[in-house]
Amino acid sequence: MISKVLCFGELLLRVSPASLDADAEKHPFYLYMGGAEANVATALAGWNVPVKYCTVLPDNFMSRHVIDYLEYKGIFTSSILFAGNRIGIYYLERGADLKGSMVYDRDRSSFSELKPGMIDWDKILRDVSWFNFTAISPALNQNVADVCLEALEAASRKKITISVDLNYRSRLWKYGKQPIEIMPKLVEHCDVVMGNIWSANSLLGTTIDEHIHDKRSKQAYLDHAEATSLEMMRRFPKCKTVANTFRFDSDKDDLKYYTALYTQGKPYHSHEFSCSGVVDRSGSGDCFMAGLIYGLYNNHEPQELLNYATAAAFGKLQEQGDATGQDVLTVKKVKATD
Repeated sequence: MISKVLCFGELLLRVSPASLDADAEKHPFYLYMGGAEANVATALAGWNVPVKYCTVLPDNFMSRHVIDYLEYKGIFTSSILFAGNRIGIYYLERGADLKGSMVYDRDRSSFSELKPGMIDWDKILRDVSWFNFTAISPALNQNVADVCLEALEAASRKKITISVDLNYRSRLWKYGKQPIEIMPKLVEHCDVVMGNIWSANSLLGTTIDEHIHDKRSKQAYLDHAEATSLEMMRRFPKCKTVANTFRFDSDKDDLKYYTALYTQGKPYHSHEFSCSGVVDRSGSGDCFMAGLIYGLYNNHEPQELLNYATAAAFGKLQEQGDATGQDVLTVKKVKATD
C-alpha cells in the first residue's frame, strides 16, 4: 500500500471579477476552487506525491462536480464526507492581497458544522504517512477546533508525520476564543511548522521584535526567523522543522520574497526573488507548504527542498487562481534575482 499525504480542511469556492477585456461583459466573474489545504493537495498531486483530501461537502450536484475536478487533478477523494447544506464561498478582488478586498461567506457551511465523532479517523488514516492541516480550520469554531485535535491525536497514535501552516486570518477567530487558547495544544502534535514570525506571534505567543522593520535588514529578519524557530522547538519538543516566509510589497507594486528553514539543528535560507507586478497573490503560501512537504516526503536535502518550495511559491504569484499548475520542471526553472 502506497503511503499518502492527507490534507484536511475546508474547500472553498472563490468568486472574483473578470479582467477588463472584451469578454468581461459576457463573463463578468470567474469561479475558482480554493481553500488552503485543497491548494496544497493540488500542488502535491501535480508533483506526483500520492495525496488525498478530507473535507465536508453537501450531497448535491455541485459537490459531485467538485469531486470530479479533484480526481481529474489526481487527488484521492474517498475521504470526503457528505453532510450539511452548502459549500463555503469567498469573494476576492482580482489579484488582490489576502489582506485586501476579501469577503468570507462560509457561515453554516458543511465544513463549519463538523463535529467530533463524525469522521472515522482510524479508517481515513489507514494508508497515510503524513497529515497536513492549517490554522484556518480551528479558527472557525470550537467544534472544528475539537475535530482538529481529534485528528491530530489519532495521527499521533499512528506515528504519522504532522505538518501545520500557521495561517492567521483576522477575519476569523470570532467565537470567543483567542488563538493562543487553541493553537498551542494542536502544535504540540506537529513535526513540521510553517508560517512567519508574525503569525507565530499571533497564534502561539512567540516573541516578536516590534521594531524589526526599523532595522531594514534582511539578515535581521533571518536572525529573527532562527530565534523564533528555536523558541518553538523548545516549547514544542516534537517539532523538528520550522519554515518562515518573508514577502514584502512596495507601493510601486514591486515584490521581494525569500524564506528560511531550521531543521537538523541548522538554519538555511533561500535566495531572494523579486518581480514587478503580480498576477494573483492567493495560494502562494500554500504552494510553499506543498513544496516543503514535497521535499521532506522525498527525503531531499534541506537546502534543496527550501530552494524548491521557495521557487514554487514565487512562481505561483504569476498564476491566476488559487492552486498552482506548475509541474516539477517548471518550478526548477524559476530563477532567483540575488
